[in-house]
Amino acid sequence: MVVSSNSEVFVLSRPHGTVRGGGIARTYTDVDEASAALRAGEIRSLTGAIPFDVRDRAALVAPARLAFDPSPLAGSAPLTRRAISTVLHPDADEHRERIAHAIKRIVAGDVEKVVLARSVDLLLDQKVQPLELLDALAGGNVEHNAFAVDLDAATGSGSWLLGASPEVLLRKSGSTVLCHPYAGSAPRSADPAEDEATAKRLAASAKDLAEHAFVVDHLRERLSHLCDDVDAPSTPRLQSTGEVWHLATPIRATLRDPSTTALDLALLLGPTPAVCGTPSDVAGQIIRDVEGERGFYAGSVGWCDAAGDGEWMVAIRCLELAGDRRNLRTWAGGGIVEGSDPQAELDETGFKLRTVLNALGIAELP
Repeated sequence: MVVSSNSEVFVLSRPHGTVRGGGIARTYTDVDEASAALRAGEIRSLTGAIPFDVRDRAALVAPARLAFDPSPLAGSAPLTRRAISTVLHPDADEHRERIAHAIKRIVAGDVEKVVLARSVDLLLDQKVQPLELLDALAGGNVEHNAFAVDLDAATGSGSWLLGASPEVLLRKSGSTVLCHPYAGSAPRSADPAEDEATAKRLAASAKDLAEHAFVVDHLRERLSHLCDDVDAPSTPRLQSTGEVWHLATPIRATLRDPSTTALDLALLLGPTPAVCGTPSDVAGQIIRDVEGERGFYAGSVGWCDAAGDGEWMVAIRCLELAGDRRNLRTWAGGGIVEGSDPQAELDETGFKLRTVLNALGIAELP
């Protein structure tokens, strides 16, 4: 669809700079159609969001202009909103039951890992504008990671997808591809000694190391179809956000054909076992059966230019802000493997939700 607009429709802030998409030349809800248009040179660039299940509607825009700033967003202090209504999907008891059932499926050999998420619907006491929330999200982490995608042009919903994902699905420049998967996590502590002890436990956790290995192996295998010299350290690093310790592995590869686009790679690599599971077809079906459609949560958000270069983030630590600017939905999930504990996995969703809640200034849910 061809449309016309001069407003900002996309922002991605990263430590190495900020990309902004403004104005709308075309919109795409089908990822294959968007990819074909980019390859054919019909559009100069593409920004937006790919859903968790690519069979669902995408929100991709060919912007009238794509601007690059070498600095990340400065960020701002948290907002001062209050949640006057909260609905959990599902409640704590049902989420623990879902996890216990998933563990039985894993023990039975049906699947090796599955990522189960829960969502929270909030009604705010005051409206929040997308770009002010974007700034608060950027101010909530040391790397100033933040993204905002206007979903209205592609979906007609009037909503925005916003978040502060720390996880790079891929970054492509010329023939070089960089990935930085996150899997395995633990809550940060305000007490320095406890925080350090938590990080050490995570680095030594057999359960979390196994969960992380699924993701790295998936990316190695997928990248090998298009790349040479796929290099990934054998041991993950500890990475932290304001709320969470993660296991993370930097991966570097060289494309055989540099004309492969960042969008091509995003469609090849995602969703990874970090947000889906393994085998991906079985895990994906379990997720659809249990959760229903995820929409853009755990999909990917990013951009691609005419040269095929670009960057796509995994859409986690995010929310969808409705057109009325008071209703929103946010999500958090965790990877379930044989050694998972239902209560610990439930707790994990709680500390991951803090990224969005902290940006809004919400200390506690009703």
